[in-house]
Amino acid sequence: MGKTPARQQSQEFASFEEFWPYYLSAHSRRDTRAMHALGTTVALLGIGSWLLSGKKKYLGMALAGSYGSAWIGHYVFEKNQPATFENPLWSLQADLRMYRLWLSGDLDGELRRLGIE
Repeated sequence: MGKTPARQQSQEFASFEEFWPYYLSAHSRRDTRAMHALGTTVALLGIGSWLLSGKKKYLGMALAGSYGSAWIGHYVFEKNQPATFENPLWSLQADLRMYRLWLSGDLDGELRRLGIE
C-alpha cells in the first residue's frame, strides 16, 4: 500500500518491546496518531457507556469508532496496513500505550528516542 514500516507486516516479533518501535513507525504521521487518539477516546466512551447503561449499542459504537478512525488514518494519511491485522493483541496494547503517552505529553519524546520523529 505504499509506505511501509521498517519491517514487513508478516515479520515475527519475539516480544512486545521488539514490536513497539515497529508499531510506532507504522504511525509516523501526526495525522495517523490523531485518528488513533480519536478512535481510542470513542472506544473508551463507548465501553464506559455500555458499562453504565448495559446497552449493547455502545459496544458497537466503541468498535466502529475505534477501528474506523484508526483504519482511516492508516489508509488516508499513513498509506499502510494497520498492524492489527497481523498482531491484534500487541496492537491493542501498543495503541493503549501510545494513547497514554499522548495524554501525558510524552509521545513526542518516545518517537524521538526511537528515531521516528
